[in-house]
Amino acid sequence: MAKSPNQKLKLLYILKILTEQSDEDHCLSAQDLIDALAAYDIKAERKSIYDDIAQLNDFGYDIVLVKSKSGGGYYLAGREFELAELKLLVETVQASRFLTVKKSRELIGKIEKLASKAEAGQLQRQVYVANRIKTANESIYYIVDDIHRAIQNNEQISFQYLEWNLSKELVPRRDGRRYRISPWALTCKDENYYLIAHDGEEDKIKHFRVDKMGKIEILAGVKREGAVLFERFDIADYANKTFGMYGGREETVTLEFENRFIGVVIDRFGQDVSIRQRDEEHFTVRVKVAVSGQFFGWLTGLGEGARIVSPGEVAKSYQVHLRDVIAQYQQAE
Repeated sequence: MAKSPNQKLKLLYILKILTEQSDEDHCLSAQDLIDALAAYDIKAERKSIYDDIAQLNDFGYDIVLVKSKSGGGYYLAGREFELAELKLLVETVQASRFLTVKKSRELIGKIEKLASKAEAGQLQRQVYVANRIKTANESIYYIVDDIHRAIQNNEQISFQYLEWNLSKELVPRRDGRRYRISPWALTCKDENYYLIAHDGEEDKIKHFRVDKMGKIEILAGVKREGAVLFERFDIADYANKTFGMYGGREETVTLEFENRFIGVVIDRFGQDVSIRQRDEEHFTVRVKVAVSGQFFGWLTGLGEGARIVSPGEVAKSYQVHLRDVIAQYQQAE
């Protein structure tokens, strides 16, 4: 009888079966492996299974034999990722607003293949992508790839920047006129992905939501600008002081907080923020922020437990902001 064409692939199929079907709680006996191989039209005997497992272990795979009266067997122990790590990856993909629902499901499906089928079932039970707020830009993979290539090749890019209209459509800003910038870094902030870049037209550093960038054109041979500005640029510091990643004039401000807000301040500005005790109930910090409506909104959310100490100009701008908000409701009445 002629041998099956898969017979020469026996070792690979054993590895495939152990990868998909075995884990610490689901061992496969030699007979289980023989039966599973038969499904691929591969014949095997117990002795050959023992020899094959030994060869795979010699090659570097960590295949463990569990001996038990109730039925032991083999399982693949040395996996690239532990189940807890895979769960973390799945949750990260789920929480990433810059990934579409479709791309999130595709990625999670690939992550599941790194576990056994039983463990993949545990991963599937924690998948709740449908109701998460996600981007609508299906081209984000390619946009990120183009940005990385432009950074690697030290080249500028151009693109249309999109925004939502009242019909819930993403439409180009500036009447479709393309932005031309020098990309320098990518960063995540507030569950979104941002490009940090130099705008040569204004000679300043700007950031762009990656999922709102239209099709990118890499300007081959056009070298990036802004190297001097980025020599000492701290991305983490920039992200921390730019509230909601909305731009605004940069100011060094002194803020006073009630002691109960220490955790909020550290979460916002990091553990390196300089804290001074003002009295028994209050402390102050001196930080750089982008003064904007987003910054004022964050401060308002803390209520009477936070205030701007200096500079006076910023404190007055905040008062005007609050009066304008209150005026809207007074007019409505």
